[in-house]
Amino acid sequence: MTTTTASSTPVRTHIRAAAGVNDAILAIGRILIALIFVSSGIEKFMDLGATVSAIDSKGLPYPNILSVLTAILETGGGLLIIIGWQTRIAALALAVFSAIAAYYFHDFWAQSGPQHTNNMIHFMKNVSIVGGLLMLCAAGAGRYSLDGPCIRPKYLGSEQAI
Repeated sequence: MTTTTASSTPVRTHIRAAAGVNDAILAIGRILIALIFVSSGIEKFMDLGATVSAIDSKGLPYPNILSVLTAILETGGGLLIIIGWQTRIAALALAVFSAIAAYYFHDFWAQSGPQHTNNMIHFMKNVSIVGGLLMLCAAGAGRYSLDGPCIRPKYLGSEQAI
């Protein structure tokens, strides 16, 4: 009969692995969700006049300023998420932006016919993107990011470096 005794050194488990976080999949998802913002932001920079017109058509104030801020937020926020720096803040900012954009620019409830269907699809797309961004905000960028090396064990409740 063999007996098992506890080791004097406690076994340290990788906290993120124990939580089911796969950093490689998180990095791929981070890049994929950010691509729509980077491409949209670049398009806005290339034709600020059209962006100003779209914002003005919704009766929003300061369309000139909002068009530039929108292009900066989309491009900059998307790039921050791709490289994984200040990811939680960028994801939260883009989630709020996407929710506001869905409300003002995809108001399917005020339309009929094909416009209703098209805008409802775009509204739900924005809602889905908001959900993904909120999950990214909760999970963080993961190991394969500029934020990753900044994760300190004391914040995770472990002495082992991630």
